[in-house]
Amino acid sequence: MGRIIAVANQKGGVGKTTTAINLAASLAEYKKNVLIIDMDPQGNTTSGFGVDKNELEHSLYDLITDNCTIQECILENVLFDTLSLIGSNVNLSGAEIELIDVERKEFILKDALDEIKDQYDFIVIDCPPSLSMLTVNALSAADTVLVPIQCEYYALEGLTQLLHTINLVKSRLNPDLEMEGVVFTMYDARTNLSLQVVENVKDNLQERVYKTIIPRNVRLAEAPSHGLPINLYDARSTGAEAYHQLAEEVINRE
Repeated sequence: MGRIIAVANQKGGVGKTTTAINLAASLAEYKKNVLIIDMDPQGNTTSGFGVDKNELEHSLYDLITDNCTIQECILENVLFDTLSLIGSNVNLSGAEIELIDVERKEFILKDALDEIKDQYDFIVIDCPPSLSMLTVNALSAADTVLVPIQCEYYALEGLTQLLHTINLVKSRLNPDLEMEGVVFTMYDARTNLSLQVVENVKDNLQERVYKTIIPRNVRLAEAPSHGLPINLYDARSTGAEAYHQLAEEVINRE
């Protein structure tokens, strides 16, 4: 049965979408059957796989608003034989208002994924950078939450709020939800600050912390503009190596 991982942090600019894209692509390279879901109205995960977000026949918005089945909005064989995608675009930003009077609105994604999760080894959900109904939907559907944290001074800011939300969802909506772990991103080995942030978070956080640390890497930043994950854009880069290692850690936690 597929493991559903929500990649979440309401703080923007922490490498959340980069992590979702490249973790999914690295898992696919390990011949795992992967479904990645773009839960962010910005649609950056969708375009990060070279898919035109404005030309989607069926997007996550259509699924959330009950205008298509989950099978209808899955794009298969996206860059890899074992990678599928449910894409998003700006239409999704209006879903929250449309869901106001819908019953069980927190479980729309979970109910849809229950139909198909047995077909995948991993389902990766890229959450929006907010604690919205879309994020709650993702957390209600997920088995675990992976939290990317940027190696910067305000790394712990907002993390307490996210952990509170995760615990709230766990107590009221999804008792099986667990912390997958924290992964450090944008690490700069040349600065003492990055090292201090890592030590500070490890000291203050009781949650799991991944051994893999994602470096600040120009090739990682360039890859989305080419519509490619890092392992197809530059397989020999330090960014590609780091996400390979992260995928190995995720696989070994099964």
